[in-house]
Amino acid sequence: MDIKRVIIVGTVVIVMSFGNAWSSLTANASSPAQWSTVNPADKDELLLKALNQPTDEDLYDALYDGKSLQDIASEQNTDIEDVIDLQVTQLTEQLDSRLASGSITAEQYTAHKAELRDIVTESVLTSFG
Repeated sequence: MDIKRVIIVGTVVIVMSFGNAWSSLTANASSPAQWSTVNPADKDELLLKALNQPTDEDLYDALYDGKSLQDIASEQNTDIEDVIDLQVTQLTEQLDSRLASGSITAEQYTAHKAELRDIVTESVLTSFG
């Protein structure tokens, strides 16, 4: 198996489901549908639109070729701040839902929210080429 492919696919999965790393250590029987009112496919479409990518395959190929989200945005003459804002908004919605459902504490919410923009900004600048 090609290690580069494994790293890229893993990165795409992490980027698209970044909030899963912030779940609490206790089991939560809530269905994912309770965490968000937006269809995950719609969220993916918003990312593709922000990066001016026609399909998720195009985005995958660009990431596989070693480009960062910043590189892709620059090539497409789009503003990377729009991508960062989109991801921060989506992850904040997940945090809000998790706080409301009781799956994280107020302290966890505050800590995660405080570092959210920095983590997202770092992730859009990272390439795995």
